[in-house]
Amino acid sequence: MESELFTILNKTKGKLPRLPFVSVKNEILGEKYELGLTLLTPKEQQKINKAYRGIDSTTNILSFVLEKDSGEITLDPQKIKKDAILFNMTYNQFFIFLFIHGCLHLKGLEHGSKMELLENKYFKIFNPKK
Repeated sequence: MESELFTILNKTKGKLPRLPFVSVKNEILGEKYELGLTLLTPKEQQKINKAYRGIDSTTNILSFVLEKDSGEITLDPQKIKKDAILFNMTYNQFFIFLFIHGCLHLKGLEHGSKMELLENKYFKIFNPKK
C-alpha cells in the first residue's frame, strides 16, 4: 500500500516483503510525515554509506532526515538477509525491525536504552512472526 506520503523504490532485483510499512510509519512518525523507502544493492548502499558516514562498506539501513516532516530510509536487502540470523530473526522480522529502527532515528532518537525500549515495543506490535 502506497500513498503520496509514503513511497517505495526498489532498485534491486529482489521482491519487497509484504510488511506493514505504512502502519509502522504512521504509528511512529505520524500520518502527515512524508517518508521514502528505497531498497538498494550492496554496491549502491556502500556508496551512500561512504559518502555520508565515511564507511566504505554496505550497511543494512541508513536513515536521513530531509526536513522537519520528511525523511528517507535506504535498506540493503542482501545485507538484511545475512544479518537476520545474527539477531536470531527471520528475514521478514529483521526487515521490519530495521524499518522501525530507521523510523525512530527519523523521530530524533539515538542509540541507547530509550531507543531499545521503543524498538521492542513496536516490534511486539508489528512482528510478522515468520
